[in-house]
Amino acid sequence: MQLDPFEEYRSLLFAMAYRMLGSAMEAEDIVQEAYLRYRATPPESIRTLKSFLTTIVHNLCINHLKSAQARRENYVGPWLPEPIITGDGASLLSPLRQITDRESISMAFLVLLESLSPLERAVFLLREVFDYEYAEIAQITGREEAACRQLFSRAKKHIRQHRPRFPASPEAHEKMVGRFMEAFIAGDMDGLMSLLAEDVTAWSDGGGKVSGAAVHPIQGRDKVARAVIGLLSRVPEGTTAEVIEANGFPALLIRVKGQIAGVLTLEVEGDLISALRNVANPDKLTHLNLPPTSGQQWRISS
Repeated sequence: MQLDPFEEYRSLLFAMAYRMLGSAMEAEDIVQEAYLRYRATPPESIRTLKSFLTTIVHNLCINHLKSAQARRENYVGPWLPEPIITGDGASLLSPLRQITDRESISMAFLVLLESLSPLERAVFLLREVFDYEYAEIAQITGREEAACRQLFSRAKKHIRQHRPRFPASPEAHEKMVGRFMEAFIAGDMDGLMSLLAEDVTAWSDGGGKVSGAAVHPIQGRDKVARAVIGLLSRVPEGTTAEVIEANGFPALLIRVKGQIAGVLTLEVEGDLISALRNVANPDKLTHLNLPPTSGQQWRISS
């Protein structure tokens, strides 16, 4: 049976939509809508399928982000992107199972993209991550080529100014995750402080649905360390943590009595943790269907 030509681009379209929206479930919806529009279009009217499909996904994402801005204003607490499992833990069919550019899928990078306008984000991703020519980007976005160059230049400057200067390798990142957990479980305040950057920030996205989740970012080494150690006294019975690969880097998957309750990512710059991001909103975890791993695990008790 001949494969539908759309399938050749499904992974690309999902990768674009996920980076634009920060949500795997919404990205899947966008790709499905693009497929329906593709099927409803006479084949003879499509000059270049890749450009045609990218344009549909671009327009759908831009419209979605405009409506999402209003929803974000009413969101309880910090909003973080939806984590996605990558690497060996991902489904064999996952479009992000094999990724070559880890940084462009990292939680830190997705958060940074949120500071761009929807159009800046689209132009930046199309050029920097997906290597489209400016002429193609102009056609996809409906803007002049010169305007696209200007949008890209502005976006790239902003990204360069705010991205980590010395990001850790995946191997160093995984070691830091282990050291962080060991200090946390031991209640070792000094040990934890030694791992945190002076200006470290911690975000917790509970979406107003998780009791005890901080509704404001916590900033500073001392405050973050105290908040982390303070969690030990409130850990539910049957809580475990295991190292997984999420968004291209080692992360911690938190379970309570076997049920996924959160994904904690660390942003490691040099040999210190510069940011902690915990996604605990159950709506953002429902797509994670991950059996216990054979990797490093911890049992957490208060």
